[in-house]
Amino acid sequence: MYHPFSIAETIKTSWNILKSNLVTIVVYSAIIFLILTVVGFLGEFVISSIDSFWAQMMLSVVILIVQGYTTLGLYKLIFTLIDSEFYEFEFSQIIPTFRMVFNYIIVIFLLAVVLITYLKLLDYCFINYPIGIYIGRTIGLLAGLYLAFRWMFYISFIVDDNSGPIESLTQSFRLSDNNLWKIIGLMLIILLFIAIPVQIAQFFPAATLAIIITYPFVNIVLIVAYRKLIYSHMDVDDDVTETI
Repeated sequence: MYHPFSIAETIKTSWNILKSNLVTIVVYSAIIFLILTVVGFLGEFVISSIDSFWAQMMLSVVILIVQGYTTLGLYKLIFTLIDSEFYEFEFSQIIPTFRMVFNYIIVIFLLAVVLITYLKLLDYCFINYPIGIYIGRTIGLLAGLYLAFRWMFYISFIVDDNSGPIESLTQSFRLSDNNLWKIIGLMLIILLFIAIPVQIAQFFPAATLAIIITYPFVNIVLIVAYRKLIYSHMDVDDDVTETI
């Protein structure tokens, strides 16, 4: 390829984007952090107090919709900051469409159905053979990790390309071709950005607030990697001012 995908360049570009838009990103992250905290607390409290299965399901869907809007909203914000580097943008540009949120929820629903079905089949087929269940879950875990690496850009395709549920997963799978090990390395770095604040927060609870910076930075890294991989597959240079 003319300009191979680079983990170092991806992290560097992501850091520059965060620095250039720190106030905007931190303010938005603080808002969605507060929203998700309140919704999560209320959801757990209300769901546990409701006996009706369908009422619990409906409430869970509402919570998922809120999560969809906040997650995709962050992606829209990052894409807008990247693509609107040299001109002002309006607030309406960072609001995800209902179609995007719907596609996001469908992907989560499909993955949840596959996972639950697989676990149920294991329990049914190996009900008298615990070792079979253990082996099956180990294989499932490895397969799940592999697919997670191949599908990690599906949200970017939903937001940036307005792709459908299956289409976004297929596009992400293809995008990761020939760069799987670099993507795994990038994911390990991303996990460090998540794990380090969590570990520190065990001794200094105030460090939990670091998620306001680490969470958007992780998503910036994913979006920058997505853009750079696209240009790498197109076999063209990925100069920051042209690509990102």
